[in-house]
Amino acid sequence: MLVKTFGCALFGIDAITVTIEVNIDRGINFYLVGLPDNAVKESQQRIEAAITNLGYYYPHKRIVINMAPADIRKEGSAYDLPIAIGILAAAEQVNNDLLDQFIIMGELSLDGALKPIKGTLPIAIKAKQEGFRGLIAPKANAREAAVVEGLEVYGVDNIHEVVSILNGDNEIQPVVVDEADSWQEVAYEFDFSDVKGQENIKRALEIAAAGGHNVILIGPPGSGKTMLAKRMPTILPPLTMSEALETTKIHSVAGLVGRNASLVRTRPFRSPHHTISDAGLVGGGTYPQPGEISLAHNGVLFLDELPEFKRTVLEVMRQPMEDRIVTISRAKMTVDFPANFMMVAAMNPCPCGYYNHPDKDCSCKPGMVQQYLNRISGPLMDRIDLHVEVVPVAYKDLSSKSSGEPSSAVRERVIKARKIQEERYADFPTIHANAQMNTQLIQKYCDLDDACRALLKNAMNRLGLSARAYDRILKVSRTIADLDGSENIRPDHLAEAINYRSLDRDNWGS
Repeated sequence: MLVKTFGCALFGIDAITVTIEVNIDRGINFYLVGLPDNAVKESQQRIEAAITNLGYYYPHKRIVINMAPADIRKEGSAYDLPIAIGILAAAEQVNNDLLDQFIIMGELSLDGALKPIKGTLPIAIKAKQEGFRGLIAPKANAREAAVVEGLEVYGVDNIHEVVSILNGDNEIQPVVVDEADSWQEVAYEFDFSDVKGQENIKRALEIAAAGGHNVILIGPPGSGKTMLAKRMPTILPPLTMSEALETTKIHSVAGLVGRNASLVRTRPFRSPHHTISDAGLVGGGTYPQPGEISLAHNGVLFLDELPEFKRTVLEVMRQPMEDRIVTISRAKMTVDFPANFMMVAAMNPCPCGYYNHPDKDCSCKPGMVQQYLNRISGPLMDRIDLHVEVVPVAYKDLSSKSSGEPSSAVRERVIKARKIQEERYADFPTIHANAQMNTQLIQKYCDLDDACRALLKNAMNRLGLSARAYDRILKVSRTIADLDGSENIRPDHLAEAINYRSLDRDNWGS
């Protein structure tokens, strides 16, 4: 007897429908075809044990299973459940009338229980697009899939519950997620109110958040660079529904969505160690998986001790930072992963860490500071808009009992500035923030009056600013003007932006 069940294969952060054809005939053997990987091939033993341990009959006959389309690699153990249900249906132990109405996915234990799988949200989205009535998946993944409207999502614990659903004699109800409840105000672990002093640094991070600018914090050990960076997501605008869906899809494919969780509701904060590989940062593998820059999509990528990262690792980031998407090409496939993130980097000013320290002397030999800075290439530094010097907090600030401004207050100002930018770039669908402006948009929206032009020319000459600093200063000054609610860039906006170009000065590191 021939029956068909339906599952999904993951391709990047999207899913492709897979038809699983099961045919049982006279003879004795088990054939699994359709480009399965080793995990899928090993499913026979798990499926046979699960079926028999739950009291069902496993047919010891000639079983042929075809997974179509045959030119797409099927990987992972999530095909256990649709194959098992196909075998039971072909053995006439399951009513096959409803099989074409559901996508079925799940990994089996030997006792027939189901384990969580990866990529449930992309699978649910594909099921809705393909017109399926519902999705049957492990209970731990059900809430994640249930955010897709118009799709019945059944969370099940074992094969027996799946059989009950398909035979129509079950009391299991579809999982329903209350979006309003899911979208309630998020409580952050960190807050800007915890930070003592450092008002100028918090101001710089507010500007970075308001314009989507990349920022680098330069300061000695213990000055609070990491502490400040960890609070960056708390001042960014809340995720929109479309951003949350896309972010959750990436984390779902990577298996990072928690059990019984629905959407990722906070902006990601990823902080990879400086020993990370190229593939770990940008993504890769024989069958490409998202890397840290994609896991930071719509959030913050924090690179601590930036000069300690391998130069080759940093260089592979350059194109994704520009295009906000990373393309991973392999002989068998080419996959695109989103990579629209804000980069926050931190570094010591020199190898010993005390160059430009107000109290301690730098012990580095002449030329070592510049050599240390040269570990970061000019093209990568071109993509960082704000250079912020961080100095240790004074004792009077540390001992103060007063709290700083809370993140919620800063976030309100950031949201207002972002709304101004959304209206400004309404006709440019790929531009969402000032940091993304190209040369034409800079000329259009960063027009300077005579006083501003004179100030900028004087600063370029006196401070020895490089040519690459010019556009960055204009973008940042545009953001400062937006925070100020000003239609035009004023000299005070420009002066503040110029102050954030420390590493471009001729005398830095000399």
